[in-house]
Amino acid sequence: MHNSQDFVETLAKVPRVKGDKKTVILGAGPAGLTAAYELGVRNSVPVLLLEKDPVYVGGISRTVEHHGYRFDIGGHRFFSKNDEIEALWTEVLGNEMLLRPRLSRIFYRGKYFDYPLKAANALFGLGPIETARCLASYMMARIHPVKDPKTFQDWVSNQFGTRLFSIFFKTYTEKVWGMPSNELSADWAAQRIKGLNLTEAIKNALFPAPKQKKNGEIIKTLIDEFRYPRLGPGQMWERVRDMLLQRGHRIAMGREVIKILHNETSVTGVVVRDSSGAQQVVSSANYISTLPIRELIQKCDPPLPANVIAAAEDLQYRDFLTVAVIIDKKDVFPDNWIYLHDPDVIAGRIQNFKNWSPFMTPDPTKTCLGLEYFCFENDGLWSSPDNKLIDLAGKELVKLKMCRPEQLLGGFVVRQQKAYPVYDDVYKQRLAVIRTYVEQHLTNLQLVGRNGMHHYNNQDHSMMTALLAARNILANSKVFDPWNVNTDAEYHETVSANDDDKSGRLVPQRVH
Repeated sequence: MHNSQDFVETLAKVPRVKGDKKTVILGAGPAGLTAAYELGVRNSVPVLLLEKDPVYVGGISRTVEHHGYRFDIGGHRFFSKNDEIEALWTEVLGNEMLLRPRLSRIFYRGKYFDYPLKAANALFGLGPIETARCLASYMMARIHPVKDPKTFQDWVSNQFGTRLFSIFFKTYTEKVWGMPSNELSADWAAQRIKGLNLTEAIKNALFPAPKQKKNGEIIKTLIDEFRYPRLGPGQMWERVRDMLLQRGHRIAMGREVIKILHNETSVTGVVVRDSSGAQQVVSSANYISTLPIRELIQKCDPPLPANVIAAAEDLQYRDFLTVAVIIDKKDVFPDNWIYLHDPDVIAGRIQNFKNWSPFMTPDPTKTCLGLEYFCFENDGLWSSPDNKLIDLAGKELVKLKMCRPEQLLGGFVVRQQKAYPVYDDVYKQRLAVIRTYVEQHLTNLQLVGRNGMHHYNNQDHSMMTALLAARNILANSKVFDPWNVNTDAEYHETVSANDDDKSGRLVPQRVH
């Protein structure tokens, strides 16, 4: 953190020189820090980062510490199809990047099932009676399918039967998105669950097909290893922060951007407010924003055209909170994380942080679990006092038979706003309106990152958008288009010989 005097000095170091490559970056998450790294560390371009959080850098990829226990906000695997991103991680952290085994499963009624979901495993793992019921339900769906299915519920039930749908699709989907499955679009289901065919899965389980080969080498269909910083994902971004500071760049913590000043052709400055309420203006030739687009547009002064404001206000977000609970128990489950499909459990997912890295837990005889609750900002769950949320998480762990009441040693709550940009049936049109205006009228501003572009992407994709934006500044020309960075939904789970999915990460939309 820097005091007010430091910040005044920072402003003086950002001169208003036309054509200068000096850059102000809004937000010190993965995208903002990657842009700063490319500009400031690799190319010695002066940068100033403005970060609202008074303590942590890294955004949703930060690592929070409580009494020596470190925990991730959602779980962040360091795996990318992009070799440049992989090399950047190595360049920054070197041997501090661990290679970790990957295991994630679905937990339902006291049993574990493979994830990504394998239909044969899901079916046969339910026991003979439930299996018979699921098969009967599946046959009924094949004989009497819902004609022209328009909802997620109808589409999945047609494919698997209503019984398997209710077990493996309904509960978790509704927890994540906060909408009933009979209000979600069938289009999303058709894309997200493509290739999962029950009949073919059973046949393949009994008569396995040979593994795919490409250039003579076997292709892994499931990514079973990933890299992870020894002390959590925040270690990556704390290291980038330190490298920037060591080179004389500035990161102003606890500074909230409250206005984006512009003259209808470019951004002329940003007004920031510190913890004391004092306001200051920061000006530069170039700006990179990772702020949620809705907030960015609302902060513009003078106000933008009504259609642009309306488009921004239509963009929606899903929030979530993590309750980290310390348990007096050495081993709970071997997974990095598990999905909770039980409808009588509110949590949607549990992270086991010591299985991400043993260095996340200071006492190897203890375990720190992170229960994730999906919600909307200011709803009942979000607004619950921390002590009640910790009590809820503890009771759910006991209900799941993962510990006994006397083994609960305490917990800590972290709320994450705007964790998931929502893709509804109008978001593309709204985003096009905003993007067109920014590119034509705020020409020295570039949008990057998950919320900065309203793209439900992963960390490496956010980083690539930032690298491209930084290189535009270095070239003094918009030679790269960050919006073309591919965010395919399935790449973190599978690698195939003909991986050409360009559809983008899909998020459910409501039925028309």
